[in-house]
Amino acid sequence: MNIKPIKTEKDYKQTLSQIDKLWDAKANSPEADILNILSILVEDYEDRNFKIYPPDPIEAIKFRMEQLGLKNTDIAKYLGGKNRVSEILHGKRNLTVKMIRELHSKLGIPAESLIGS
Repeated sequence: MNIKPIKTEKDYKQTLSQIDKLWDAKANSPEADILNILSILVEDYEDRNFKIYPPDPIEAIKFRMEQLGLKNTDIAKYLGGKNRVSEILHGKRNLTVKMIRELHSKLGIPAESLIGS
């Protein structure tokens, strides 16, 4: 088997096909080693070509609120009051560093998501 870097979409699809054929390889076998190497190559290609960007900060807050069953009044203490929550969730006010820290530490929202792009 000729292992080479994945440079094109065609290379990517061929490598995925090879991975599929090797999927049930026995641990510590030469086939398992090849599977491991091909998986690393695919991961590298996907990281370079299929970037996943963090969500919009407001969407991240709304998503976490939904997960935890929170209402606007529940997060008011982290954002400085009910009016501030409304302003932030409607995009009329930006998050401050203090708000980002509070939302990250109290609700577990990743800081990267709250900082946005």
